[in-house]
Amino acid sequence: MKILVAYAGGTDLDKNVLELAKKFAKTFNGRIYLVHSLETVSEKEIDEVDNIKNNLDYVKNSTEKAGIPCESHLLIRGVTPGEDIVEFATEHKIDKIFIGLEKKSKVGKLFFGSNAQYIILEAPCPVVSVK
Repeated sequence: MKILVAYAGGTDLDKNVLELAKKFAKTFNGRIYLVHSLETVSEKEIDEVDNIKNNLDYVKNSTEKAGIPCESHLLIRGVTPGEDIVEFATEHKIDKIFIGLEKKSKVGKLFFGSNAQYIILEAPCPVVSVK
């Protein structure tokens, strides 16, 4: 089973999403695709890109040490992160996507973030949302 984890960058929410995805991967003999997407990168953000790559490598290695095959991908393809995740899932024939949803106010709960909403509505496979 191919499991995509939309990884934002090491927040507590990311850790919760990843832990749930790991449990799922162990249960269903899955492979995790750890994906972080940036629409563009300016010259000023080069250091941030290096930090993201290092974080992805660290999480990939710790996931593999837990006995779960894992690939990490940093996508910078000029589209929104939501579109990028859906496109990646389609290209790699992903079976399930795990995403995190930030807690919002009462009014904010009526709507997901635009990237999460796009993924949930357009994904070619089931999406598990974690809060």
